[in-house]
Amino acid sequence: MVAKFFRHFLNIAWAMHHIGKKDISLWDDEDNFYYDVVEMDSGMTNRLKVRSLVGIIPLFAVEIIHKDLFEELKDFRRRAADIVRTRPDLASLISNIEETNEDGNYLFSIMRGFRLERLLRRMLDEDEFLSDYGIRSLSKYHEEHPFIFKHHGHHQIQYEPGESRSNMFGGNSNWRGPIWLPLNYMIIQSLRKYYLFYGDEYQYEFPFGSGRKLNLKQIANELSRRLLKLFERNEVGKFQYHADDENKFFTKDEHFRNQHFFYEFFDGDNGRGLGASHQTGWTALIANLIMEMD
Repeated sequence: MVAKFFRHFLNIAWAMHHIGKKDISLWDDEDNFYYDVVEMDSGMTNRLKVRSLVGIIPLFAVEIIHKDLFEELKDFRRRAADIVRTRPDLASLISNIEETNEDGNYLFSIMRGFRLERLLRRMLDEDEFLSDYGIRSLSKYHEEHPFIFKHHGHHQIQYEPGESRSNMFGGNSNWRGPIWLPLNYMIIQSLRKYYLFYGDEYQYEFPFGSGRKLNLKQIANELSRRLLKLFERNEVGKFQYHADDENKFFTKDEHFRNQHFFYEFFDGDNGRGLGASHQTGWTALIANLIMEMD
């Protein structure tokens, strides 16, 4: 079963680099980012150069296996070695699974070190994905540089930090800028796994351009702290997600003002709570982040 899913993992990695008749890759070597690719009726393929969470999600395809466990999985180890030997074209698309770090950990990841570094540069840039309150779902770059796609009309994607400006999906959901806790949680969990392999040796600027370098575990903790700011009281004593809600009764009522709400998503600029206010199905992951910080 493990070997079967490993093959699926490799097939997905291959598919990400062979889209359409011209075998276009989702990874753009010029921008150092993953983009969606669309194939037209004519057979033409084009990258949709939208810097969104779509380009960050490949970060999640990571797992750490210690050598003691790897040696127990004899059939899987044999099959993995055979694939590396017979299909170097597939093996070259993922991390080197034949080497361990000094702690005996193997890294299974779609992202190699160079791409991880380049992706983090964008993700940890406050002019792009990094907000004071977590990782945005769309880069702030698109606020001044909207993406325009012309096909059967004019289609535009622009940074929208709060509620959606269109009626798509009912108009009460937006992935063009706001902060969504489940994706932020996955980002943080992935960074912690990469740290188990790379350790303190690999450090990155946080925020990008600040000159301040942190290891991946420290970056995961810093992202957790930014998300926690949503639930902390600001300088005027209000929870940040209610900071500009002067007219909402629960910011003043004695029965509600000290109770937390678990909003569906949050404004990418000011952290205001948006959507459903009782989304404990994923926003309550903030409790996990508190427990996992070290």
